[in-house]
Amino acid sequence: MRISFAKMLGIFLALPLTAFGVEPETPGRVLLGQPTPAWFLIKGSSGSYLYDGDTGEMQGLISHDWYTPAIEPNIDKGEFYLAESFYSRGVRGTRTDVVTIVDLETLSPRSEVVIPAKTAAATLRHYIGLLGDRRHLAVFNMTPAQSVSIVDVVDLSFVGEISTPGCAIIMPTGERAFAMICGDGTLQFIRLDEEGNEASRSRSKSFFVVEEDPVFALPLETEVGWLLVTHDGRAFDVVVEQQEIRIGLPWWLISEEDRAELWRPGGSQPLTLHRRTNLLYVLMHQGAIDTHGQPGTNIHVVDAARRRAIGRLDLETPASHILVSDEVQPKLYVFSTDGKLHIHDGLTLARLRTIDEPGPGPALLQGL
Repeated sequence: MRISFAKMLGIFLALPLTAFGVEPETPGRVLLGQPTPAWFLIKGSSGSYLYDGDTGEMQGLISHDWYTPAIEPNIDKGEFYLAESFYSRGVRGTRTDVVTIVDLETLSPRSEVVIPAKTAAATLRHYIGLLGDRRHLAVFNMTPAQSVSIVDVVDLSFVGEISTPGCAIIMPTGERAFAMICGDGTLQFIRLDEEGNEASRSRSKSFFVVEEDPVFALPLETEVGWLLVTHDGRAFDVVVEQQEIRIGLPWWLISEEDRAELWRPGGSQPLTLHRRTNLLYVLMHQGAIDTHGQPGTNIHVVDAARRRAIGRLDLETPASHILVSDEVQPKLYVFSTDGKLHIHDGLTLARLRTIDEPGPGPALLQGL
């Protein structure tokens, strides 16, 4: 007896999934366990992909709009924070900006707080920052006036907006304070009170000239403060003591010989620091001034404590983004211009594995 394809398909669809040993997925159930320091995010054009660096396997996707600059993790509370912008007609109409709170286990929105429709859309890790009290979140605005919105992520409320003309980037410092990089070559320090309102502000001396050798908008957090790097490859150590900003004397990342050969940092995300060992990884390329967006052809490893280069990884394919994991034995994540993400041992620099298709349009690598 012959059975038509249509009848066979009908019989197949009528059978429960359990007949084939497949457990139906329950929407909204817990998807993730506790993340490890090897987990990282790849921000793409339509969301951020969560990966396990130990296996190279994708763990999930945090959906968000294109305008989201970065994601701020709060692992102890089981949350992610991200700023989003929405238009009532898709690409036009009334604009609404919110801070979305995403659940770590399900990667689904838990709640949101409406904020002023001013958030900066550029993809930069430090356009959003959770302050040391783990209660107040700072979001950078640019319309083109520059300011910072403060959100209470405990009470889920908008606290207020702080005007910061000429200054950008959120560098959390201490319990309820943050520093910002300013266009006149200084740093600005803003301290909040317990409610999240501005309590005081101060300014550092000028330490760089933006027309000659500006600092990257990619500050690196150290054990005691921050490390800033210029387009030419000079580094400045920054600490805040008793509300006073202290900036160390500049030091070079690479040798005079390398500088003479026009090696300089470059790429979309050319800097990353392993705080446990003070190892600084820098994407380098050979190029003239103002080529800081050019992908790197090798990675220089710098001992930031002793202020000298100690290693170098020549790349088969130029890379645009790098990130080091916050592990005792770190991993180095390298996104190449061929669309692949390579995972290296952060100490030996040996390649461990490759993720061939990490997601569409990677724009930022983030640790948790």
